[in-house]
Amino acid sequence: MIDVLVVDDDFRVAEINAKYVGKVPGFRVAARAHSAAQALAAVQRGTIDLVLLDHYLPDETGLELVHRMREQGHGTDVIMITAASDVTTVQQAMRLGALHYLVKPFTFAALRTRLDSYAALRRTVDRVGGRGLTGQEQVDRIFGALRTSPAPSAPGLPSGHSEPTTDLICGVLHSADHPLSAHEVAAETGLSRSTAQRYLRHLEQAGRLRLSLKYGDTGRPEHRYAWVAP
Repeated sequence: MIDVLVVDDDFRVAEINAKYVGKVPGFRVAARAHSAAQALAAVQRGTIDLVLLDHYLPDETGLELVHRMREQGHGTDVIMITAASDVTTVQQAMRLGALHYLVKPFTFAALRTRLDSYAALRRTVDRVGGRGLTGQEQVDRIFGALRTSPAPSAPGLPSGHSEPTTDLICGVLHSADHPLSAHEVAAETGLSRSTAQRYLRHLEQAGRLRLSLKYGDTGRPEHRYAWVAP
């Protein structure tokens, strides 16, 4: 298992990110931190493999934290997850060795893509290192393991449907631990109920969601949707 430290000053966001991590096979949340000091203390305990790091923290920036980690000899891997999208911050993150940089807001699918590529990197390094191999081909394998491709969206999107909105809805359904109604999906995504219904109907017809009915005391049954693993 890959032990992950989730760092975000917003308790609610940290909880959401931790929930996302817990849904990716091979990963588990070892700790949460809401400040740079808390994060550094967790890293110093030596049980963290990967830090999902916000840049805007109350005591210092995420990049300042990474710099201190490196100064103290901690080679813990870092993936930046932040709203900071200016070129300077991105360049500094690269120079400090951040393996990925994910800009908020993002979908579960986008985070899973980065985590999957990170897991692939670790497997590749272990495989190549275990054989004692050297040379350009092995180096290319290691660097190639970090490449990501956009997460697949629902096939055959009809006119008026966008991939980002589809990915947003898929992310909400994928992370939910119970079926959701169109009203609940709309509340989670900020979309209108009619838009959520339109996308949910298409995803269900495409086989990405499973439809169930919840019957109340009166009126029509409520349509509820659950994620279907590909």
